Amino acid sequence: MAVLVGKRAPSFKATAIIDGKTEEDFSLDRYLGKKHVVFFFYPADFSQVCPTEILAFQDRLDEFEKRGVAIVACSTDSHYTHLAWQLQPRDRGGIMGVKYPMVADASKTISANYDVLGGHYDYNEQGEMTYIGSPMAYRGLFLIDRDGIVRHQLVNDRLLARSISETLRVVDVLQYLEKNGEACPADWTPEQI
Repeated sequence: MAVLVGKRAPSFKATAIIDGKTEEDFSLDRYLGKKHVVFFFYPADFSQVCPTEILAFQDRLDEFEKRGVAIVACSTDSHYTHLAWQLQPRDRGGIMGVKYPMVADASKTISANYDVLGGHYDYNEQGEMTYIGSPMAYRGLFLIDRDGIVRHQLVNDRLLARSISETLRVVDVLQYLEKNGEACPADWTPEQI
């Protein structure tokens, strides 16, 4: 597993669905110098755990925006699948109402560059290269600062959901550090100021 903390976030251009509309050549570069970014990967559209996280980020999107943080999701599904899922009502297994970008990584290169792609290539007994495992993203989350540097990363197995509250807390810690130049102790929250 690559550690990207302290390094420039891998750059990409890909198709994304943003608030029900397709955008070609989406890039995180649009946020450089302007916003922090929470860039998170999830395994698959139309699954059981993924919509809980995607909708939880949407339900707390205002809290991130108040902090100047953009939320961007990514999976190895196509943009067509992302769009179909966004058009499906929540009570029918969809994620209707999600406003933030959902990047399509059908080529799996973004997931590979962030080192969250499950499985690997290997040779079988006949000497042919085959893929071992499932080429879907793990639950990776990367907090990227305004300069495009990864400041925090978390990677969970596919069935282990993340905490949106903890993501907000880590954003608060980073922003406090940037503003005050002081490190924060374990479990620090802004209420402790």
